[in-house]
Amino acid sequence: MKKYVELYRKLKDEILSKKYSFGDKLESKRTMADKLGVSVITVEKAYSMLLDEGYIYARERSGYYVSELNGLAPLPTIERVKPPLLEEESEYEGEDFEYSVYIKTLRRVVSEKRERIFIKTSGKGCAALRNAISEYLFRYRGMYAPPQRIVIGSGSEQLYESIVKLLGREKLIGIEDPSYSQIEAVYSGMGVRNRKLPMTSDGISSDALSDEIDVLHVTPFHSYPSGVTASMGKRGEYLEWSKKNGGYIIEDDFDSEFFLPGQPIETLYSMDKNDSVIYINTFSKSLSPAMRIGYMILPESLMEKYEATLGIYSCTVPALDQYVLAEFISSGSFERHLNRKRRGMRK
Repeated sequence: MKKYVELYRKLKDEILSKKYSFGDKLESKRTMADKLGVSVITVEKAYSMLLDEGYIYARERSGYYVSELNGLAPLPTIERVKPPLLEEESEYEGEDFEYSVYIKTLRRVVSEKRERIFIKTSGKGCAALRNAISEYLFRYRGMYAPPQRIVIGSGSEQLYESIVKLLGREKLIGIEDPSYSQIEAVYSGMGVRNRKLPMTSDGISSDALSDEIDVLHVTPFHSYPSGVTASMGKRGEYLEWSKKNGGYIIEDDFDSEFFLPGQPIETLYSMDKNDSVIYINTFSKSLSPAMRIGYMILPESLMEKYEATLGIYSCTVPALDQYVLAEFISSGSFERHLNRKRRGMRK
């Protein structure tokens, strides 16, 4: 430890233990230096630290005096032992993920974007990623998703919170029972009332779709943990509930990239004629749990309200991560990864 830090701590402890009283004058820098056998610069640095933290104050052409420190006491003396370090978390077994391709994409983006990766992006996310997602959804899923209505967020939980802020905490949200535990946890943590709606082999029980519910949160494809996929008839029932009651539907589509066999079942978002579906998806399942990037597509009816309530917030995903993922999608690497993984699932 440097000598001026030792002196600073010694004097601070003496001040806090009342060895020096309010208004007492400290010895001059030269007198203190001679007394302790250190340089004047050492004393000057120690005094400067005490001055910055308010333990002492200076009087011009007079010296340094002890400040009034009501309620402060000496810090307890503890043995300075290096804290134990955390063990490395278990590695994700992502044998299907082409790390080398992603790293090459990262290097290319850093080389091409340069200082742009340090510029703050739009609150909804950078245009490059929103455009890439829009084109991917149209090409791969047949979905019409204008990039202006796509909002980037750091995973599904953060997007759930954004939806609560957008729709309001006074809403009653119906959730599947059973459902992904974080859905209920986030809504409850945000102070929103939940109602668990029992699941059948085809989706939420028809009897549970009450007109008391304001918002319906559903996972039509491979609902977790039940594994239930809602039929087209059930999806139509959800949309009819929305039309009849004027309620919004949150479509949580986390597993839809891995449909088997044939083409994916049409999303509620694509079927919606009432402009009432908020579509959510993430890259945690399709790429890696460490990929904390997700997105939601808002209905046109909520865009003005979004700008008024959430438009001031910054995007929670770093610009570099957004640009790399945008390039990974636009280059076709993401779709090749999905196709390869689906072939492995068939086998």
